[in-house]
Amino acid sequence: MLKNSIKITHFVLLMSFLNLVFFHFPFYCFVFQNLDYKSLNGIVIIISLIIIMLVVNAFVFYLLFSLSRFVGKPLLITFFIINSVAVYFINTYGVIIDKSMIGNILNTDYEESTSFFSFKLILYVILLGIIPAIYIIKIKIINVTWKKFLITSSLTLLFIVILVFANASNWLWIDKNSKKLGGLAMPWSYSVNIALFYIDKHNKNKKEILLPNATITNNEKSVVVLVIGESARSQNFSLYGYEKNTNPLLSKTENLFHFNATSCATYTTAGVKGILEHMRTNDLYEILPNYLYRNNVDVIWRTTNWGEPPVHIKNYQNRDTLKANCKGEGCNYDEILLTGLKEQILASKKNKVLIILHTSTSHGPTYSKKYPPRFEVFKPVCNSVELGDCSHQELINAYDNTIVYTDYILYSIIEDLKQLKEYKSAMLFVSDHGESLGEKNLYMHGVPLSIAPKEQYEIPFIVWVSDNSSKQLKPNKILSQNHVFHSVLNFLSIQSPVYDEKMNIFK
Repeated sequence: MLKNSIKITHFVLLMSFLNLVFFHFPFYCFVFQNLDYKSLNGIVIIISLIIIMLVVNAFVFYLLFSLSRFVGKPLLITFFIINSVAVYFINTYGVIIDKSMIGNILNTDYEESTSFFSFKLILYVILLGIIPAIYIIKIKIINVTWKKFLITSSLTLLFIVILVFANASNWLWIDKNSKKLGGLAMPWSYSVNIALFYIDKHNKNKKEILLPNATITNNEKSVVVLVIGESARSQNFSLYGYEKNTNPLLSKTENLFHFNATSCATYTTAGVKGILEHMRTNDLYEILPNYLYRNNVDVIWRTTNWGEPPVHIKNYQNRDTLKANCKGEGCNYDEILLTGLKEQILASKKNKVLIILHTSTSHGPTYSKKYPPRFEVFKPVCNSVELGDCSHQELINAYDNTIVYTDYILYSIIEDLKQLKEYKSAMLFVSDHGESLGEKNLYMHGVPLSIAPKEQYEIPFIVWVSDNSSKQLKPNKILSQNHVFHSVLNFLSIQSPVYDEKMNIFK
């Protein structure tokens, strides 16, 4: 039977032990998989990591409760509940809670976040979060004198320093794997990375750096439709050699070209920024729609997604705006982006038009809900948010159906553009990043690019041009997302000091 009161030193050691047992199984799985645990050096690293995890967490908890028990209890309860949610996602989807993943979480909208809801998640929160929280609330903690606090703190800190330097020979291995180790250590994975995310956000939200003015060099009517894909990986497009026919319409379309391409990141916010900026940079330069809008191009942004950099244009249309004039089954899916699209182009009073469609078609985990039932070509499909509970084939089938639906959307855009005889037209489809579907026990996306598998960064780059455009394409081998900016400028005959011919896909 648990006592009603406990000494603070015993309490923080107990909490640190529970934190280790409840939330660090993925951490130590990674350690065992990435070193020779049978060697003496491997055993030393494992024992050292266990001790340092116990001691460091106990030390931090000790400081919190000694300085203010009123702050200590709420904060520790918060840690346990968030830890339970974090370890659920790590175990279920193989994610790493790093700074980019924190960005994904904080930028996720309500519809997307509710798609992850499951009974298993509730169990994690109740068993690993709420039950320990009840104990923390009820237990009475016996504090120590300030003298004893200072002695205990000093000795613990000295022990941590000695342990760290005793492992000096292992620093290289720890540094090499620091991103994954840091992303699996609770509660530091999210608490430290939340702080880093907001520091970065503050820096990036500084005033947009304007690009030098551009000039439109002719009066020819030209339109580019840039489709930003979501979580589309090239290896599941039959255009790229996939054995299943996921591109039945595009494969028969003339003047269609596809290129191997890589994304600059494995998460939406950075991926979309990479597509829209003139070069890869951590600074917030003026992005493509803002730049062209400021330089007298008619720019229309339509989205069923989120995560783009600040868009400063007049004609920004989200799902709610488009629903007002949409009818039929497709209004619940990404077809809504095509509502009155042709008519809006024809109504433009300017000769140069850029349409950006930001889709959400292949975003998990509920792939089977991203397309109308008539596009369920491959069966059976995974209908669960617990992707690991589905067979690999069911998961692949559901994802492949999203690619079939993407094929239809792109084909429909091309058919609309073909009817605009007065315009020279182009359609570009580039995904923000790829997607893992269980390979190496990883799901979805967000693994740091430096260690990400190819499934998360090899993306489709598909281009269609109208017969009357007279545009031919260079024989590029591998493109990047930054090719979009300069290629759009070239097609719309826009001259700019930042234009880079090497980054243009057209001859």
